[in-house]
Amino acid sequence: MQNAGPVAIVGAGIAGLTAALCLAGQGFETEIFEQADALKEVGAGLQLSPNASRILIELGLLPALESVWSEPDSIALVDGHSLRSLASVPIGARARNRWAAPYGVLHRASLQKILFDAVIAEPRCRVHLGCRIESEPEAAINRSMMRRPQVIVGADGIWSQTRVSIPGAGAVRFSGNIAWRMMLPGAEATACLSVDRVTAFLGPNAHLVAYPIKEIGGFNLVAIVGGEAADSVWIGKDSEDRRRELAAAFDGWHPKLRELLTRATAATYWPLCTVDDGAWHDGARTILIGDAAHAMTPFAAQGAAMAIEDARELAQCLAEAQDIPSAFAGYDRARRSRIDRVRKRAAFNRFAYHARGPVRLGRDLVLALKGPEALAADLDWLYGYGAAASSQIVADLRMKTCRNSKCYSDLSASD
Repeated sequence: MQNAGPVAIVGAGIAGLTAALCLAGQGFETEIFEQADALKEVGAGLQLSPNASRILIELGLLPALESVWSEPDSIALVDGHSLRSLASVPIGARARNRWAAPYGVLHRASLQKILFDAVIAEPRCRVHLGCRIESEPEAAINRSMMRRPQVIVGADGIWSQTRVSIPGAGAVRFSGNIAWRMMLPGAEATACLSVDRVTAFLGPNAHLVAYPIKEIGGFNLVAIVGGEAADSVWIGKDSEDRRRELAAAFDGWHPKLRELLTRATAATYWPLCTVDDGAWHDGARTILIGDAAHAMTPFAAQGAAMAIEDARELAQCLAEAQDIPSAFAGYDRARRSRIDRVRKRAAFNRFAYHARGPVRLGRDLVLALKGPEALAADLDWLYGYGAAASSQIVADLRMKTCRNSKCYSDLSASD
């Protein structure tokens, strides 16, 4: 857009900070409003699949990411009762070749700090901490900025106040699943965990994901079980009663996994909520991205990735469109089908991961018949998204990968 005015962003999480950097790269000035006095990311570990890490590489953040993340060699699916291997998807160096970007795991706080440091160093970005935007966000932002922003971006998460101002926006809904997020010191880990892989242990009505976090020298554990929201839809407190519920959900699982859950520390209990399909913008000035627009269950590990993709797409649409309504419409067209497909993948994973009885046996048979390369090919649409638009970065990354590790040239034809 010609003579583009400033953009106001509500929320300094992964969505908001990435949006600020992407918009700055397109020449927009941005002002970010964050209610916290200091940035303290809630949560623990985070998986950054290639469709997300590629965008962060475009922003020049690969060296900072490589200093804190790990790149596991595989994603393993394992039976939670017997510890029998069910399937494996190659990542590591193969992800860099097949999907033209790394698959990294790290602490959420580390990613947020990397993004925040980049925003602070960007002259086009300004951050307002301790600035709560609640009712009538447009009026509150106008007062804080002392000028009228051209666009307001709601990146304020699942409990978005910006969403309230969007007619027809989706409602928050409890998904019927509970997530326990925990950390396990490396000294407490057993042989069923490996620093070289992301492991998903599967069982009826529950699954447990574990992967290494280099910053703490241990593992991130995420246990997802079916349950009720209880007395609140958003609870972060651990308790003896909650711990008993967790133990009951994994009754009958392999003793080594049950022991890991008792040794884990820094446990938080989060009923998982989603945002129903609905309007993402008002057609004139305000638009939602990330969880504020379309929070989804974590069964495909794509929540942060979708926010990062949203940020890049919105910046591109605003830069290329003639006016704001056209930009918003273009963004909606570009993201709606993508988000819908990822939601469906997450729903399928939930069905498969928590399967029981004959369905579970059928799942195991299908996984046994599919080799690692076939399973990787099933993810090309997800992890390879956007690779064609990043040709020079992809070429540079592949050259670096081939210098630093074995170059899997046999996979290049499937990119």
